[in-house]
Amino acid sequence: MSSTSVYTVEVEGSRPATSDGGKPSAGPVYRCIYAKDGLMDIPSQYNSPWDFFSESVKRNPKNPMLGRRQPNEKKAGPYTWITYEEAYDTTLRIGSAIRSRGVNPGDLCGIYGANCPEWIMAMEACNSHVISCVPLYDTLGANAVEFIINHAEVSIAFIQENKLAAVLKCLPNCTAHLKTIVSFGKISSMQKKEAEELGIDCFSWEEFALLGRLDHELPARQRTDTCTVMYTSGTTGEPKGVILSNGSFIGEVLSMHQLLVLTDKPGSPEDTYFSFLPLAHIMDQILVTYWIYSGSSIGFWQGDIRYLIPDLIELKPTVFCAVPRVYDRIYAGVMDKIEQGGTLKKMLYQYACSYKLGNLEKGYKQEEAAPLMDKIVFNKIKQAFGGRVRLMFSGAAPLPSHLEEFLRVTCCTVVSQGYGLTESCGGCFTSIANVFSMLGTVGVPITTIEARLESVPEMEYDALATVPRGEICLRGTTLFSGYHKRQDLTNEALVDGWFHTGDIGEWQPNGSMKIIDRKKNIFKLSQGEYVAVENIESTYSRCPLVTTIWVYGNSFESFLVAVVVPERKPLEDWAAANNLSGDFESLCKNGKARKYMLEELNNLGRKEKLRGFEMLRAVHLEPTPFTIEQDLITPTFKLRRPQLLKQYKECIDQLYAEGKAANA
Repeated sequence: MSSTSVYTVEVEGSRPATSDGGKPSAGPVYRCIYAKDGLMDIPSQYNSPWDFFSESVKRNPKNPMLGRRQPNEKKAGPYTWITYEEAYDTTLRIGSAIRSRGVNPGDLCGIYGANCPEWIMAMEACNSHVISCVPLYDTLGANAVEFIINHAEVSIAFIQENKLAAVLKCLPNCTAHLKTIVSFGKISSMQKKEAEELGIDCFSWEEFALLGRLDHELPARQRTDTCTVMYTSGTTGEPKGVILSNGSFIGEVLSMHQLLVLTDKPGSPEDTYFSFLPLAHIMDQILVTYWIYSGSSIGFWQGDIRYLIPDLIELKPTVFCAVPRVYDRIYAGVMDKIEQGGTLKKMLYQYACSYKLGNLEKGYKQEEAAPLMDKIVFNKIKQAFGGRVRLMFSGAAPLPSHLEEFLRVTCCTVVSQGYGLTESCGGCFTSIANVFSMLGTVGVPITTIEARLESVPEMEYDALATVPRGEICLRGTTLFSGYHKRQDLTNEALVDGWFHTGDIGEWQPNGSMKIIDRKKNIFKLSQGEYVAVENIESTYSRCPLVTTIWVYGNSFESFLVAVVVPERKPLEDWAAANNLSGDFESLCKNGKARKYMLEELNNLGRKEKLRGFEMLRAVHLEPTPFTIEQDLITPTFKLRRPQLLKQYKECIDQLYAEGKAANA
């Protein structure tokens, strides 16, 4: 990449590898063009996300802030709203009530449950009193909630009504620090009694609010204070708590605002954001905070994927954010309808797509590319999102190019793909509105971040090559402060001021970044779930039918597949018992043998409590063991994953096709 490309600017030169081989080479340091003279400064009036909320209340007291649908027997009713002023008063009471329980600035408060108004008010109550918010969630495994409560020393927890039973089960192991539980809704006398026997007081939301008052003095807030400790599944072993300061949090929100001001249209009180990605993750927390800063309305989904589209149609949001898995479902639904619509409709759709795509490629803006086609062909697709969406975001996993193309063409809206981690406080790269050449990339660094690539010699990625490839490293003002109680992990990830993401990127000629690989053996599936593949392989290796197993998954797919070298004798014994003839090689190709292996592996997976997305959907049986000579394993018998993928690429494609067909 040249020292000045279209959308980034070089601010520091490259670094050669050290002669002792201790440090690999690193490419030049780049910023986006909107930060070419320096990273974004935070205005002096902002020290905490609380300042965004209280300022918006003053500007828009009567604007609807938090909305939800009230379910009734037949179907959910319309959205009902709490205004900024009402939410503020409730939040002040909740914050005061938290302090009345002996919880002080610097203490930690857990929040556990689906997105709802109470989640946001509990979060803002924490912000108002410099209490660090700790999202609790169960997708990290059965004991994750218990682990986080104890590891973070959570003293008070807000919990969704239907999660109370699960929390009460693990309560006997959580009494060292946890002293108060508040339900988002009601709480039964039986549940109260159960908790009180362990020395923990329980309250319903309404009861708890009565403990607080509106005139409780708020402490001074600093940018260096910890805003949240967010536990992430992005590693093997125990979850790790990512410490994010107020400064990182507000910097991330203001950088988003700066980029929208410069490249599209910033948020305003006229906007409505649809919140359904989990608030326990950084992505939705940052987006919700941005729309609060903008004085916008935030509507929540009902928490059921079956009603996602009806919720969208009812809310009519102007902003929508999802992971690729959700967009893929919408795409599949639209394609089905087009297939069923007859030849003429199909031809019109295809013509409209190629016409608009051609204009977008020529550099036309979204609204100028094909206004007539938008009106007569794509309007129905736009209506599926409520008809008002002006901004669509995608993150958490790479968005396949065909999907991004589909969204940009048919949804009549600006589509922005981003990339980020909990450690970068959400998005650290973002594609720029109406720049079609960024399709298939995650765009450029945001205005608080500098980025460079570091070579990974063992994977043959060279940051100094003509096409620079290497591990993405970040430096800037919106990075995390370290891992809670894990200085060892902090020292591993932050080297010489650079955060090493573990993701492999490739700079594009226009200055945008493309994610092409993962350095460690951890990857994300398309629904955003992390998979620690070595742990899974270790579990499946316990199956007596297995000699060696290589489990594969990628960020464009939602499930795992595997290549298995079977144990010869047990498989041949099973074949004899089931009247299957032929030699070992033909047995490995036999559909019944493959089905048997898949069932046995998944039975073991269930027994070992692997999660749904860690189960296998298809397997290939390889009669020949992996060897050092083939370069498929190291001398210490570790799997060489890039080489295995190269060797079995066609086979993997076939397994994914089989897996999808079986699911359909």
